[in-house]
Amino acid sequence: MLRKILACSILLLISFYTALSQDSSKTGKLTISGSADAYYRYNFQNAKDSGRTNNYTSFTNSQNSFELGMASLKADYAVGKVDAVLDLGFGRRADEFSYNDNGTLTAIKQLYISFAPSDKVKFTMGKWGTHVGYELLDAYLNRNYSMDYMFSYGPFFHTGLKADVTVNSNFAFMLGVANPTDMSTASFTKKFFLGQIHLASTNGKIGGYLNYVGGKDLTDVTNNQFDAVITAVLSSKFNIGYNGTVKTIKPEGGSSQSWWGSALYLNFDPTSVFGLTARGEYFDDKKGVAGFATSIIDLTLSANIHIDNLTIIPEFRVDTAKDPIFFTNSDKSTSSAKSTSSFILAATYHF
Repeated sequence: MLRKILACSILLLISFYTALSQDSSKTGKLTISGSADAYYRYNFQNAKDSGRTNNYTSFTNSQNSFELGMASLKADYAVGKVDAVLDLGFGRRADEFSYNDNGTLTAIKQLYISFAPSDKVKFTMGKWGTHVGYELLDAYLNRNYSMDYMFSYGPFFHTGLKADVTVNSNFAFMLGVANPTDMSTASFTKKFFLGQIHLASTNGKIGGYLNYVGGKDLTDVTNNQFDAVITAVLSSKFNIGYNGTVKTIKPEGGSSQSWWGSALYLNFDPTSVFGLTARGEYFDDKKGVAGFATSIIDLTLSANIHIDNLTIIPEFRVDTAKDPIFFTNSDKSTSSAKSTSSFILAATYHF
């Protein structure tokens, strides 16, 4: 296996060298983009004495506080068949995204080089955001500001080598090999396999992705995650999205355990200035793989108010669990509430 990986890497490096040699006289195109976000969150349980925020998903772990999300700066330089991307992020959101890294590595959201020998095949090596799931790291790319459970307990990024193949406008696929999930560096470890199949209707209004990531992690636990994303444009003002995923882990010599989730996104845009998104998610972790040992329903309603590249997001969210996992102001060390509600006011900007 390692010889195959090494052979692919050498082939890719030779291809990069050949492409750069051929295109050295060409003028490249540099594209600079970026984004910023900030928010205020208030949890109505207000469990201030317990010190609990009643937040179990990524990036919004605060209570009654104005918070900085992330400042991002992305540089994309393309020349001929080669493309290099450096995507930097600073702030709590970036730190949580690169939670396994230290120092300057935490600021590198993405860093990769791509080579496209044709318009149908592209090779990429480096670190990039995961292909798994519906929601994305950059806040301005999501219509809900708070994240769902499937995003928070699934993969964030991959560091490795992948090949994207576009057969036609209706069918494409990706195959890759990478370090264990969310690891920028992983010496002496086994590697994960990545896969994706993309299908689209002829008119482009319905699309779907079947995603996979799996392998043995640093503790020799076998991980397998299968994921599906489906989107449909029903009209110029209304579209829907669906995400379903299941993750299975199997310790060395142990039995398999899993969590699974399913979420529906209803997106309504009556005007170019105003939109609404309702998210309903069911997250089943009765086996305790993600640490809950119960099931959770997340209901979120978010408004999107657009002023040029600025989006203001007032959001109301209710989390309900089968068992008491949330805290109230009277709780000291043991949770007693089965549900909690929160309000978020967020602002995102991109250029």
